[in-house]
Amino acid sequence: MLFKQIIKISVVTLLALYVTKTYSQKNTDLKFDFGNNTAPSGFIKITPQTKFTYNLGYGFVNTTDLVSISDSSKNTFSRGYITSNKPFFFAVKLPDGNYDVTITLGDGTGRSATTVRAECRRLFLQNVKTKQGEILKQSFTVHVKDSLIRNAEDKIISSVKLKPRERSYLHWDNLLTLEFNDSLPKVRMIEIKRNEKAITVFLAGNSTVVDQDREPWAAWGQFFPSFFESQKICIANYAESGETLKAFEKENRLAKLMSLAKKGDYLFIEFTHNDQKPGGNHLDPFTTYKDTLKSWIRQAKKRNIIPVLVTSMHRRVFDSSGHVVNTLLDYPEAMRQAAREEKVVLIDLNAMSKVLYESWGVENSVKAFVHYPAHTFPGQDLELKDNTHFNPYGAYELARCVISELHRSNLPLKNYLKKDISDFDPSKPDAFSNWYWPLSPLTESVKPTEIKLNEL
Repeated sequence: MLFKQIIKISVVTLLALYVTKTYSQKNTDLKFDFGNNTAPSGFIKITPQTKFTYNLGYGFVNTTDLVSISDSSKNTFSRGYITSNKPFFFAVKLPDGNYDVTITLGDGTGRSATTVRAECRRLFLQNVKTKQGEILKQSFTVHVKDSLIRNAEDKIISSVKLKPRERSYLHWDNLLTLEFNDSLPKVRMIEIKRNEKAITVFLAGNSTVVDQDREPWAAWGQFFPSFFESQKICIANYAESGETLKAFEKENRLAKLMSLAKKGDYLFIEFTHNDQKPGGNHLDPFTTYKDTLKSWIRQAKKRNIIPVLVTSMHRRVFDSSGHVVNTLLDYPEAMRQAAREEKVVLIDLNAMSKVLYESWGVENSVKAFVHYPAHTFPGQDLELKDNTHFNPYGAYELARCVISELHRSNLPLKNYLKKDISDFDPSKPDAFSNWYWPLSPLTESVKPTEIKLNEL
């Protein structure tokens, strides 16, 4: 099982290792050169045999079939690259915070095609191609986190109450784990530098926002980083499956992100799917749900953090005439009212998702959700039929909805969107036939927590 070596270690043990090892440093500036040739000055040599250990602090994680290739190029002092015919993973031990990552890709005598994801399949670079002999540098800014909460003096005062399933996630562990995927991934160099100045956009939500850790599930939050300029914006996704506003706060998730947030950062809030369900974490739409939203908004404003409310997308439920049925009841409207009353920006993903789903129609909308026959993925013995959660294509389309609403808002954040992003009309979604997503080897056949309850 991939990452078996890491998953076997509890989060508590990981944190103990992190505290005791001298490799972790606040002013991190690391440079790695991939291949068997002599590394340039200031770079750490990485060969196919460089396996990750906590003592070493970096290396490949349970990865096989790596090949080192020597070449020459006038465009870089790198002498070669490492590649594989399978996706491969490279991890670096880092303190929590934001980091600029610059990756040198390409082949001095050939071509390459590389997709890069970080942590739990968080997309940063999608199908980056280099021409014959081309060497290309690509940069992005990534958030690394642990579950410890520290005060202003960096003293540990509490921790996030993690679910058992989170202990196998590729976050919360003080490791930056990079997945290199695609048809011709060729990695020459990786440079990592701590970024203290980037505006951080914190995402708080449930499984429709979280960085889903396994194929074929995905959520819009894990595609969000790929739309923003590197070095200036960092997306920190603190969403988790099964969460409600009440549980998120009770489990210290809100306290954790608030402990890291600084003036000018953002807090995007999207909850509903679980808040509406009966139980100890249930909130009523126009009373406790709305009051809790307002409390979060005021906490954010008090810290000079900019709150943004995001109404939850619909479930895939249609009536006989092909129109979306509102299974979320009064909750989206309660959030709209909270936004108006507190004078904060609202991204109405609920309204946009209705247009999007109806544009797909009853049959084609299946292609955006986790609907797969048995044995489509390893270990998947039963049919997957999930009308709440998305596959990567559907999650990407929802992310485009959020980005389009952001672009039309008055938030300064919109000025940091990449310049080549085209406008998006949910009534004219991207064709599924044009979607490209090389599958991660990380797969799962069990539905996320929240739809184990009665699905509407």
